[in-house]
Amino acid sequence: MLVIIDYGMGNLGSVKNMLKKIGVTCLITSDKSEIEKASKLLLPGVGSFDHAMRNLKELGLIDIIKSKVLEDKIPILGICLGMQLLTKGSDEGVLPGFEFVDGYASRFEFSNMSLSLPVPHMGWNTIEVQKASNLFQENNEEEERFYFVHSYAVQCEHKEDILSTTKYGYKFVSSFIKDNIVGCQFHPEKSHSFGMRLLKNFVENF
Repeated sequence: MLVIIDYGMGNLGSVKNMLKKIGVTCLITSDKSEIEKASKLLLPGVGSFDHAMRNLKELGLIDIIKSKVLEDKIPILGICLGMQLLTKGSDEGVLPGFEFVDGYASRFEFSNMSLSLPVPHMGWNTIEVQKASNLFQENNEEEERFYFVHSYAVQCEHKEDILSTTKYGYKFVSSFIKDNIVGCQFHPEKSHSFGMRLLKNFVENF
C-alpha cells in the first residue's frame, strides 16, 4: 500500500487525486500502524521547515519514518517541502531534517546578480536530468516541465545524489535520488502529464 503521510501541511487530496487518475490506490494517514504496513511512502508538504518537523515529532512519526526508510528500505518520495525535510536542514529554521540526503535548503538569493527575480519561484519550469533512473523518460525528445512554488532550494553535497537541476537565476537541485530515497522540489500533482508520468514511474518502477 502506498501511504501519503499526513502531518497537517499541504493539500494531500490533490496528490491522492492525481494518483487516482493513474489507477493507484493510496491512503492518507498519520496512523503509525498504517505507516508500518506501507510498501511506499509519499511525504508532500507546503509551509515552513520547523513547523513541519515539529508536527512530525508531535505525531510521533519521525522514528517510524526513519525505520521504514533506513531499515526496511522502502521507497519514499518527498515533494516540495517534503523534499527539503529529507535533507540535513534549511535556512528557514533551526531544527534538523531527516538527514537521509546530504543536502541543505537555502533561500533564493539574487543580491549578487545583475538580475532580480521574484521569490517565491512560482510557475512552470524545465528540468535537466543529470543521470539515468526509472523516474524520468530516457531519450525523451520532449522537455520535462513541472510546476514549482518555493522560496528555498536544495543544494546537494554529493553530485551523485543529484537527479535533476533547474535554473532560476542559478541552478538548483530540482530532484535528488539516493538508494530508496527520492525528493522533488516541484509539484507532480500540479504538473499534468509530466507529473502523472513521474508518479506512475515511482509507483510501478522504483
